[in-house]
Amino acid sequence: MQRIASTLVSDLSLSRIAFGLWRLTDWQYSPAERVALFEQMLDLGVTTFDLADIYGDYRCERFFGEALKLKPQLRERMEIVSKCSIRLAGEASGARINHYDTSGTHVRGAVENSLRDMGIEQMDLLLLHRPDPLMDAEALAAVLEQLVAEGKVKHLGVSNFLPHQVDLLQSRLSLPLVVNQVEVSLLHSLPMFDGQLDHCQQHRMIPMAWSPFAGGRLFSADDADAIRVQKGLHAMCESRGLETETGAMQLAVAWLLRHPANIVPVLGSGNLQRLVAALAALEMELGREEWFELLRAGRGRDVD
Repeated sequence: MQRIASTLVSDLSLSRIAFGLWRLTDWQYSPAERVALFEQMLDLGVTTFDLADIYGDYRCERFFGEALKLKPQLRERMEIVSKCSIRLAGEASGARINHYDTSGTHVRGAVENSLRDMGIEQMDLLLLHRPDPLMDAEALAAVLEQLVAEGKVKHLGVSNFLPHQVDLLQSRLSLPLVVNQVEVSLLHSLPMFDGQLDHCQQHRMIPMAWSPFAGGRLFSADDADAIRVQKGLHAMCESRGLETETGAMQLAVAWLLRHPANIVPVLGSGNLQRLVAALAALEMELGREEWFELLRAGRGRDVD
């Protein structure tokens, strides 16, 4: 599989498509079945595994770790990405209300908890999950650099940060922020116009795209926007001679891959057949007019 190498650091590259594990606890796989799924993905060239401390009500990282414990040699083939800075209300976090927390105490504790739950000594990439209006950039940067110096985190990035929020944190760091993970799909193309993807290109950050299928709306929702996109995808499938269901998935992924910022879509299905079908997008080429045809379907209007 193709890979995207960071130009900001010499020792980080991501698989062209990442495997999102935010629903790992929903799939009801045994630890052995998780091992089999992870091994199959690795064999397909999908080596970037995306998690967060809060996924699965704070249980996904533990489920991931249970699988790695059965076959620890898989770790050597993976880039493990995790996130922190959101605290969900409940017993697991001890928080009274949902809120963001980029304090040094929380970030350090979250990273150490994640490493323990996954049974690993270092994560390849730590992302701050959401921008925090109470973020003290100076204090946060100091803790992040300590975590890297201690070998608990290899590289740093952010998620859902707007350009000025990235710039603020980067201004206090001596290490580069190498990734910004943002929501991008045919039904959410705003990052292509609000500066997020431009900023990634400008600063050579790798953009990762969460919810590339708009939470499944691209294929199953019955609201006007989703229906319009479905019609556009189906028409293009017909013109290309593609089977409708798998072809629509492939086109939606290929549309993201075509962007010059080198977007890494994060696919979050536990169905291997669907994943394999989606990976065929790597072999697809979309012409410029085809790309804009799908953009028009997503936005509901022609470009100005």
